[in-house]
Amino acid sequence: MKKQPIFATFLVIILLVASYHIFSQKAPNSEKTRTIVTTDGELDDVDSFIRLLLYSNEFRIEGLVISSSQWHYKGDGKGTKFTSEMDMTKKMYGERTELRWPGTDWIYNLIDAYGKVYPNLKKHSNSYPTSAHLKSLVHIGNIDFEGEMEKNTDGSDFIKKKLLDDDMTPLYLQVWGGTNTIARALKSIEDEYKNTAKWQEIYAKVCKKAIIYAILDQDATYKKYISANWKDIKIYYNSKQFWCLAYFWKTAVPKELHPFLESKFMGEKVINNHGALTKMYYSYGDGNPAAGEIDDIYSSMEKAKKNQWGSFGQYDFISEGDSPAFLHLVDVGLGNLENPQIGGWGGRLVQSRIAPNRWEDGEAAADYNPFTQKMDLAYAQTRWLETLQNDFAARADWCVKDYKNANHEPKVKLITASKLTVAPNSTVQLSGTATDPDGNKLNYHWWQYDEVDTYSSKISIQNADSKNASFKMPNDIKKGETIHLILEVKDNGTPQLTRYQRVVVTGK
Repeated sequence: MKKQPIFATFLVIILLVASYHIFSQKAPNSEKTRTIVTTDGELDDVDSFIRLLLYSNEFRIEGLVISSSQWHYKGDGKGTKFTSEMDMTKKMYGERTELRWPGTDWIYNLIDAYGKVYPNLKKHSNSYPTSAHLKSLVHIGNIDFEGEMEKNTDGSDFIKKKLLDDDMTPLYLQVWGGTNTIARALKSIEDEYKNTAKWQEIYAKVCKKAIIYAILDQDATYKKYISANWKDIKIYYNSKQFWCLAYFWKTAVPKELHPFLESKFMGEKVINNHGALTKMYYSYGDGNPAAGEIDDIYSSMEKAKKNQWGSFGQYDFISEGDSPAFLHLVDVGLGNLENPQIGGWGGRLVQSRIAPNRWEDGEAAADYNPFTQKMDLAYAQTRWLETLQNDFAARADWCVKDYKNANHEPKVKLITASKLTVAPNSTVQLSGTATDPDGNKLNYHWWQYDEVDTYSSKISIQNADSKNASFKMPNDIKKGETIHLILEVKDNGTPQLTRYQRVVVTGK
């Protein structure tokens, strides 16, 4: 990694310290992270939702809210004509009375399919919610038009209620479409309390608990309303790292990793012969047109081979562009919930130097891509792709296999403290251990996540492929600079599963 100017390094340290204080208040260990998903029901939302359901034991889903976006809206049923505020959609579709609306049945149909595999999923984790419970969490938000936030809806009222409840653990608001239903919830709170003595208290309460995770701006309501009126709400903004899980993955993902998204893997290990839920997963050439599509360019093999994003085979991955929003919430031992810029399964987002409550990707969050040997704007997400897909395949197995015939992730813990302060030239001992619920052999590997370090050079780790490793603190490390060491433990089961722990070493 290149050396940074002293001022830039100092500024990074200041931002890291500030972000540590912001994220130091965590939910109790006994509490799962709570979240509300807002979705416009696009094809890739369906595929993200299927993966979400297979991970629904890992966090507390508190709401599933159908919203609109620049790509999908229902119309008001009165023939009212609408033109998008977003340039791309305006150019592509012009004036419309509705746009590619998939309806609302899709989410209930997927939950029904989940209900069919739920008895088997319960064999692998008692934390899976019932399909009846998940159905009770579905609400219809603001869906008539892109960016519509003028009226209260069942979905916006539900989000409002959650934002005002007395549970002060973080509430992650996932944005898979537009932010308009969330914006309407916030506007209704503002309308009710703005001119009262309780306003400052209510404003502070909402800003303290709400964290918006947005995949792009899919309407203008965040920029026009939320950022202007609720500037203290934290937002995670992913506009580039989702590329490797989106429609254009063939150009975003190194060719060496393509097999994990291609037909042999997706068809054999996820989609087919794994029960009712993953059978509903949209893939190229599957003969299953997505609801609401104007031009179906996916389901027929003829069009799949000549697609605008490349030539695809039957059962090739199409897109799960929204999955980073919930993958960030899966606790795999990387500690990213404490601070989103240190990296995890949902990528990494760096605190803005201009807006301290905004974390975003881009140049500052680029990771080194060893396949291209270049810094890569998406690689902070792409680096986990093989592990993510193997984990997905294991969850698909859970839908149909009993416990003894499926694979489960290893449990990793540190013996070394997770945070150390060490003087230059000192030797740092690293130690961890793991167990495997299936009795599989475990492989250990320690590595430096140097892109998230504030120290700007590489270190040399001794015995990196063992439980116990060590390295020498650099003689030029400055007080307060950090080095991140990841303990990665992989089993030899099928598919191979991986979990982690992180040690952060700070210069003394």
